[in-house]
Order: sequence, then C-alpha cells, then structure tokens
Amino acid sequence: MIALDLDDLHSWFGFGVAGNFAGHLEQAGEAADFVNVTSEGTAPKGIFPWYAPGVGGQLGQFPLSHDRIALPASGEPLNLQIEPEVGLACRVVWDGDTVVTLEPFALGAFNDCSIRRPGAAKISDKKNWGTDSKGVAAQFFEISDLTPDGPTATLRLVCFLRDADGHEHAYGVDSPLLGYSYYGEVLLDWVVERLAHQKGSPDTPLEDVGGLMVAAGRPEHVLIGIGATRYTELGESTYLQPGDEAIVRVYDTESGETSELRQTVVTG
Repeated sequence: MIALDLDDLHSWFGFGVAGNFAGHLEQAGEAADFVNVTSEGTAPKGIFPWYAPGVGGQLGQFPLSHDRIALPASGEPLNLQIEPEVGLACRVVWDGDTVVTLEPFALGAFNDCSIRRPGAAKISDKKNWGTDSKGVAAQFFEISDLTPDGPTATLRLVCFLRDADGHEHAYGVDSPLLGYSYYGEVLLDWVVERLAHQKGSPDTPLEDVGGLMVAAGRPEHVLIGIGATRYTELGESTYLQPGDEAIVRVYDTESGETSELRQTVVTG
C-alpha cells in the first residue's frame, strides 16, 4: 500500500471519466446531458475537470478530504450523491504542451461526490464546491500493471451509506474493476487522446481538460476518477444528509487488503 498525503495532492491535477460503467448515467439522471456527444461503441462519453491547481475560480479550490464531505452553502436543493469510483494516480509525461503518456502507479477508493443539478452547463459545475467536496482514501494499492490478468483482476469496488442512526445500507453495487467499460491501457490511451483532442463546446457538458492542465502549469501527477459504478435501488434514490457516513471501499478478494474511504457529511 502507498500513502496519499493531502499536502502533496495540492499540486496534482484532478479529472474524471464520464459514462465508463454501463447504466450509471441513466441512474444519475444525466444521460440526457450527453445527447450531443458522440462516442464509439462502449467508449466513455468524455473527461471532465474537478481540480486545476493554480487556476482561478471554482476549479482552483482544493476539494479533497480523507474524512469529510461538506454540504454546499446554497439555497437550492442539495441532492448530493456519493459517486463510488476507483481513483487512479498517474505520473504525466509531457512533450511541450501535449500529454504523451500517463504512467499509473497506484489506485484506491475515491468519491467523486456530485450535486445533481439538472441542466447544469458543464459536468464540473456539479463537482467542486470548495473544501471537503470530494473524497480520496489515505491508502492506495501500489500498482502499475493494469492488464486484465494482472494484480488488479481480483480487486472489487463497493459502497455503503451509514445513516445518522447508525444503520448501514448498500449504496453502490459491488463490482469488479474489470467491469469498467474501458480499463487498463485501453482507458489510458483513450484518456491521452481525449486530453489532446477534446475541446468542448457550448452544446455539450465537456471542456478542454488538456488546455486546463497546461494552464495549471503542466502538473507532474494526476488523480483520475475512472467512473462511478451502478447504484443500488437505495443509492439511486437517496441523497446525503448531515451526519451520514459515505463508505467507499476497493478490496482484494485474494489478499484481503483494502483501500477504504470513510467521510462524514457535515454542514459547512
């Protein structure tokens, strides 16, 4: 296992992959957002930023926490959901302003927590509302081999909600990492291509993530949320409340090792 220190993560760029697990966008009520986005076969819909160090505005605010989710200060309905994901830590190889390679070195539990805002112009509008708005486990699996028959083949991702009364409920469907539509080198090659060519447009929820990385000073590391899995019936219909605890776990069915993230929902 490898420790992820929040102080170090301040200099990392953060982005996510949309539509990388069959059925999730429909459950989250977001499939319609991508009506003008063309993707090939089972490919994800695109990538989106959630943290750009040194860049002004909302995306420049550091959102990661090991143990808290802060409810947004807003008069609108919160509709806040856990997004149980695998977070992938990668070194970035640059050629000028172009990312040529992403070198994975660790993965673990990640909560791409989201506000459900129907009609939001961009995915990033739902992702970063400031301090403690996103979650990352303190311990990741130290892994560079993402091949289908490699060490991640026995890893699974699961999510629970423990409510303020102490009752624990299955929130995300227990899923193998190999259940992602794109995974391993296929995913990394696709992400590198998207960083070079996805420019975004006013009629889609996507943005120029590669350009944002350049504006952020060409960071040497990225944390990628590779996509949320499917919800249980309860997870699909239940939003977070103060005092709830979000639990995201990546576990190895062979060794019993676990990367676990536990975040308590707090007000402000």
